[in-house]
Amino acid sequence: MKIPNMMTAQDAVKLIKSGDRVLIQGGSATPQTLIKAMVARGPELKGVEICHLHTEGECGYVAPELRESFHTSAFFIGGNVRKMVGETVDYIPIFLSDIPSLFRLGHMPLDVVLVNVSPPDEHGFCSLGVSVDIVLAGVEQGKTVIAQINPRMPRTFGDAQVHFRNFTACVEVVEEIHEMKFVTPSEEEKAIGKNIAAIIEDGATLQMGIGGIPNAVLTFLTNHKNLGIHTEMFSEGLVDLVEKGVVNGSQKKTNPYKIVSGFAMGTRRLYDFMDNNPEIEMRDIAYVNDTAVIRQNPKVTAINSAIEIDLTGQVCADSIGPRMFSGVGGQMDFMRGAALSVGGKPIIAITSATQKGVSKIVPMLKQGAGVVTTRAHARFVATEYGVAELFGKNLKQRAQSLRNIAHPNHQEDLDKAIFERFGSSLMVK
Repeated sequence: MKIPNMMTAQDAVKLIKSGDRVLIQGGSATPQTLIKAMVARGPELKGVEICHLHTEGECGYVAPELRESFHTSAFFIGGNVRKMVGETVDYIPIFLSDIPSLFRLGHMPLDVVLVNVSPPDEHGFCSLGVSVDIVLAGVEQGKTVIAQINPRMPRTFGDAQVHFRNFTACVEVVEEIHEMKFVTPSEEEKAIGKNIAAIIEDGATLQMGIGGIPNAVLTFLTNHKNLGIHTEMFSEGLVDLVEKGVVNGSQKKTNPYKIVSGFAMGTRRLYDFMDNNPEIEMRDIAYVNDTAVIRQNPKVTAINSAIEIDLTGQVCADSIGPRMFSGVGGQMDFMRGAALSVGGKPIIAITSATQKGVSKIVPMLKQGAGVVTTRAHARFVATEYGVAELFGKNLKQRAQSLRNIAHPNHQEDLDKAIFERFGSSLMVK
């Protein structure tokens, strides 16, 4: 099918003007050809604001020598921009579920949106592929939408279908989708995975991300039955469970028999699995992360990570002290959604200590640390030493439960902190 408004990347990015706000599709769908062409124009531009979730690959727009040309407002901080936070990058604290409303309600008007899509089908519909999340709202609301038409992007369904009439300019590319290699779990992560799998019930609906702990959890679920997936993102470890019939979505109340997600990151095996697969629905993150939608599914088990947790259950997941490290993301969307689900289990999963041996369970959070999940929202905390259930426990009981799953090297210090704060009477049942 002939696509109108086809041009080179260099000509397409000429549509970006000084002072514009530009939204970039993120994750594995990051449109590198368009980004590089935009960065090449940097010396001609002034005051362009770049917005995105975390992106993958090169991000030349954060270079200090281009600070007069570009400044980034990130909704989530990825590793490729982390060092520039406070210089050419600023962070916008916001729940992932709320970001589309910034665009749809006019709080952040978008001048230009850069996307990476599949070629159109016979009806003219391209697919946003592995990343629908916040970018669908951007395509709807952006004054100018520039699309890479890329045959390497898998064709996905749900909210991913966008007609090429929505694109102001199109650029033909053959660009590999960024691959996130499978992370082999450490021995500690395997122990955490086993502990978490032990409390996941048959028929549960899962939310989990990527990394060693989620991968470890998935490897211990092969004997489970009738699991469902409703998650902001997923990775390659899910494929084996689908192929074995462990994940079938038969017990879900919303989108039964479907894997629902906002974005995905993995290897080509995952992207080939997603391509033209009607079992997968890639949806607007305002839907995926809506607590009213999440709670309808049974036994929602949400597994999220943290940087540190204090003895009362306050969870810091976005900063190291005052230094921003990642972002709020969708943690609270799913922690609350799981808590409201019948039989739901919101879980914070962490290794008990850092690789340098510093305890992640601490008497108090670092000065300046952000509380992403409040003590009232924290219900389950899992480490390699067990699972602490906090729901309904008073502060003294919580402290003792968390101390019991801390690394043994730090339990004596935590005992002292508990005594100093709460006294000797712990009233633990």
